[in-house]
Amino acid sequence: MAIFTGAGVAIVTPFKENKEVNYEKLGELIDFQINNGTDSIIICGTTGESSTLTHEEHIECIRFAIEYTKKRVPVIAGTGSNCTETAIYLSKEAQVAGADAVLLVTPYYNKATQNGLIDHFTAIAKSIDLPVMLYNVPSRTGCNILPGTAATLVKTVDNIVAMKEATGNMAQVAELAHACEGKLDIYSGCDDSIVPVMSLGGLGVISVLSNIAPRQTHDIVAKFLEGDTKGSLDLQLKYLPVINALFSEVNPIPVKKALNLMGFEVGPLRSPLTEMEDAHAKVLAEEMKKVGLI
Repeated sequence: MAIFTGAGVAIVTPFKENKEVNYEKLGELIDFQINNGTDSIIICGTTGESSTLTHEEHIECIRFAIEYTKKRVPVIAGTGSNCTETAIYLSKEAQVAGADAVLLVTPYYNKATQNGLIDHFTAIAKSIDLPVMLYNVPSRTGCNILPGTAATLVKTVDNIVAMKEATGNMAQVAELAHACEGKLDIYSGCDDSIVPVMSLGGLGVISVLSNIAPRQTHDIVAKFLEGDTKGSLDLQLKYLPVINALFSEVNPIPVKKALNLMGFEVGPLRSPLTEMEDAHAKVLAEEMKKVGLI
């Protein structure tokens, strides 16, 4: 059984002005998402600035999201690290907290070999009893899970069941689907590629766009699953300029700006991320106005 089908949000971590985690605001964001059709909450991913959270904050954000969501939708906890032992620690804590699954990003900076990836993901998966979703985003990590490696993992480790695929390479997605023989659930990790990934058998998206347009992102997936491929494509293309603006600077700089433009007051970013440049922010606001988000 799939972890979820549809549109999951890679939710931001809101901060107070002193840059402490704003849990009250996080609750508001979770309600906004669920009330507008989001099918899963992904907490402490890249968009959640997990790389600047302490281990204590990381675990507390996971715990809060699970307790606040109250099983209304699945909660997937980002617990990946470039240190295998750290990822095992965070994954075990997520299981204790009641997460429905974990999301494991490829090791960044130390750039494991394919054999290293197999060892890394196998060790983490075998340390817990939760479904595991791999997260392949080589543009950020410098490390690519090749289709053959994914096939080895999914065929030898029972609880490795899914992948968030953010290479943007549709040929690789096709090879991934072929190599895994239906044993791996694939989710788009790029908002500009939801329809292409679903055309190759994907079950949905883990989305940055959903932070500001949850209903619309849900509908892109829902229409495709209902057989309305034209309606799905039309929505995908309608929001493409907004998506491009959301990635005009490194994520999550623009999406936090967008949420603040919408009045959500999610606060600042943690260093080394900085506020959005004025020229990019102007384009973002213009594109959001065109589709009625502000």
